[in-house]
Amino acid sequence: MDRKNFQMPSTKTMISAAASLAGSAMLIRSIIRDLIPPELQHYLFSRFRGLLGSFTSEFTLVIEEFDGFGHNQLFRAAEVYLGSVISPNAQRLRVTLPNKESKMSITMDRNEDVADTFNGVSLKWTFISRSIPTRYFNDPDNYYSMAKSELKFFQLSFHKKHKQMVLETYLPYVLEKFKSMKETNKTLKIHTLKFERLQGGSSDPWQSVKLDHPATFDTLAMDSELKRTLMNDLERFVKRKGFYRKVGKAWKRGYLLFGPPGTGKSSLIAAMANYLNFDIYDLELTDLRCNSELRKLLISTANRSILVVEDIDCSLELQDRLAQARMMNPHRYQTSQVTLSGLLNFIDGLWSSCGDERIIVFTTNHKDKLDPALLRPGRMDMHINMSYCTPCGFKMLASNYLEITNHPLFPEVENLILEAKVTPAEVGEQLMKSEVPDITLEGLIRFLVEKKESDAAKAREAELEAARARDKEEKEKDESGKPEKGGEVEIKMIR
Repeated sequence: MDRKNFQMPSTKTMISAAASLAGSAMLIRSIIRDLIPPELQHYLFSRFRGLLGSFTSEFTLVIEEFDGFGHNQLFRAAEVYLGSVISPNAQRLRVTLPNKESKMSITMDRNEDVADTFNGVSLKWTFISRSIPTRYFNDPDNYYSMAKSELKFFQLSFHKKHKQMVLETYLPYVLEKFKSMKETNKTLKIHTLKFERLQGGSSDPWQSVKLDHPATFDTLAMDSELKRTLMNDLERFVKRKGFYRKVGKAWKRGYLLFGPPGTGKSSLIAAMANYLNFDIYDLELTDLRCNSELRKLLISTANRSILVVEDIDCSLELQDRLAQARMMNPHRYQTSQVTLSGLLNFIDGLWSSCGDERIIVFTTNHKDKLDPALLRPGRMDMHINMSYCTPCGFKMLASNYLEITNHPLFPEVENLILEAKVTPAEVGEQLMKSEVPDITLEGLIRFLVEKKESDAAKAREAELEAARARDKEEKEKDESGKPEKGGEVEIKMIR
């Protein structure tokens, strides 16, 4: 063709041709939709995509936010992991501060790309978000279903020859990094039961708030040797996953904290949580209706957590009273209850293995009131006596409250603490009354003297009461041993 004689078609001609082509395409599409079954259409399109894919070396994995109606763990892992590999030159980022959290979260913005390199292989992540008709999903953090009006997913693209490496090595690496980052950035929480769980449903029965308790092992007013023993026991526990599996035991540990009120049982639990970076689940047995609900709650607790049942003696006593009331009036008390056998199965039965790296803590003010079955070996692994304040505990409190480690009045205070039964809470209350050490310690000494005299008076009163009870009992025995006068007359008449 002679280039000099070649003429470009007019704009009108080009528009007419494009319209004709579009019309033909729409006609063909209508014919295919009407005449070809959907299954055959899907097959043909998939074959066509496969044909096109044979001409490219790129392979793409799609990671959606939801797997059916449940959350896709890999999507969340990728979201967190990519926040650590985003280039400083990125133009758009998504920054959020989740509810009840203290640390900001940095993630990719929609329709943005992030490049990553693993073992010398280049990979490209793309975050895509599309609007969809509203759908409802069960959110584990909310009782009611939540609406979703957008479809979120990641596209991971790489050379197809690295497909096996990505599936078997890279994605597991992303999951492990996610777990490590999640633990590092974790905000400790304390969980309690939701009221809405009584209405049924499959949502998470727990609700949580941030645990911001300042207690640590450095500030606890307890015996230093006992403190060191407990810390060593906790460290040994978290490092022995393989050992527990080897000996055939569930990876859990039980602690029984017993002692008078005000001796620091709750503070010790908070210190354990801060030391291990474990969440706390506060379980109130009196809120449960049956053993099956207890099992459901156990399954729903996370690994690396501390499950706490405070005042276990009071909880079991109330359940016993409910059982007796149900026997007396079965129509009024028709609900079931948590039984001792159900609680024991929860501690060391089959259901105790539903989870790893869990700590169970029971507290009580009266260890002697507990059923012996709860105290057998294998149930509560370590019994910790939270006793009255000791000289060692006092020095720790003085360091915390007054910021002093020595004072001329210390010997007198320590001698009085050995004689008077005072709790760390009582000592701490006295140390808060002034910031001047001399004034504070003199006030503490007066308090300890009064406490000592009061305890002595109560002890004398208790001895007198016990003596009167013994005298009364002996008197009743003597009177019961003498024959009545009528009896003597009757005997004489028979004789």
